[in-house]
Amino acid sequence: MAITQLPPLSLYIHVPWCVQKCPYCDFNSHQVKQNIPESEYIDRLLQDLESEIPLVWGRQLISIFIGGGTPSLFQPESYERLFSGIRALLPFNADIEITMEANPNSVESEKFKGFYDAGINRISIGVQSFQNDFLKSLGRVHNSDEAKKAFAIARNAGFNNINLDLMYALPNQSIEQALEDLQTAIDLQPEHLSWYQLTLEPNTLFYQQPPLLPDDDHIAEMASQGIQLLSKSGYQQYEISAYSRNGLKPSQHNLNYWNFGDYLGIGAGAHQKITRADEQTITRTSKRRHPKDYLNQQMDLIDNNKAIAMNELPLEFMMNALRLKEGFHPDLFFAHTGLLLGQIDPALKHAESLGLLEISKENIRASEQGYQFLNELLECFMPENLPKNLQVGDIKIKNLMENN
Repeated sequence: MAITQLPPLSLYIHVPWCVQKCPYCDFNSHQVKQNIPESEYIDRLLQDLESEIPLVWGRQLISIFIGGGTPSLFQPESYERLFSGIRALLPFNADIEITMEANPNSVESEKFKGFYDAGINRISIGVQSFQNDFLKSLGRVHNSDEAKKAFAIARNAGFNNINLDLMYALPNQSIEQALEDLQTAIDLQPEHLSWYQLTLEPNTLFYQQPPLLPDDDHIAEMASQGIQLLSKSGYQQYEISAYSRNGLKPSQHNLNYWNFGDYLGIGAGAHQKITRADEQTITRTSKRRHPKDYLNQQMDLIDNNKAIAMNELPLEFMMNALRLKEGFHPDLFFAHTGLLLGQIDPALKHAESLGLLEISKENIRASEQGYQFLNELLECFMPENLPKNLQVGDIKIKNLMENN
């Protein structure tokens, strides 16, 4: 490995509590059964971040993303205190993007002005559907009118960068109903839309008790017609499920993920990826998942810490970068992995020969076919399909699995 420069750095903050666990949700979320220890959790987040600072000395944050759970359950004053503590530990980029996920029920949306005043400049509202029957089947605690009202409240609060989360292929949903949902969202003119398929994930109620979902042909047609509608309405697809109005405000935080950038992760169950040029390592770390364990001062915050094996780096990079519609510049692979692209040339050429990858001097990206069959494309970069002894020039690559 020959890491000579560090990628951009983001911060992810996880708030694990929610009012009600949705039957499709596989995120680390815990239903509120008593008062949330809000102040104690903010203290622990700052302790968590302070413990990670030696890994990122001298680096500044380009973005912050607060996810959950339901981060909007916290009070705006808690975020003011949190951001003040973060600024004392890490410098912010001048145009830092700070996103918070929020639910559109009336109790939480009334706090939107306070969140904006606290420094949050991008809000992601988990609408999922504008049709009450589907909201009920998804276990959501808001209704269609509240979703529309929440968007208006966010606008009036000052937010000029709003994302709406919307799902399709819902239980018993027709193509027409999916497009009606999408059109309702488009009519609101958010800067960003996340439009993604409902999938049945393990460890969810829907996985254990599967609802009747549309068949594959109907799902494919929903996706095709939905993408056409979004494009016609000025929403440019730049990632599998991400659409930016007129291409102006893509999510900077998620772009850093997909470009294999670095990110600190604080909070119960948070994950992080950090590059160390001094140690020539790229390491993934996860924090204690359960809030009680995370808050326990007698327990180590870290649940797992693992350096990415050298032969796994190409797949890790491609799993992110090939999600982007435009792919990546060839130089980015070396910049963010320390590996020369030529070392995986056989895998690249094989993917190209299958019609799954398009390669030029300025760009490497999934073809239209590759974008539809991304799993098949990524198989080309599995460790068993790569050279056994990856090298950069005359530098023998150290196997990062030695410590495992």
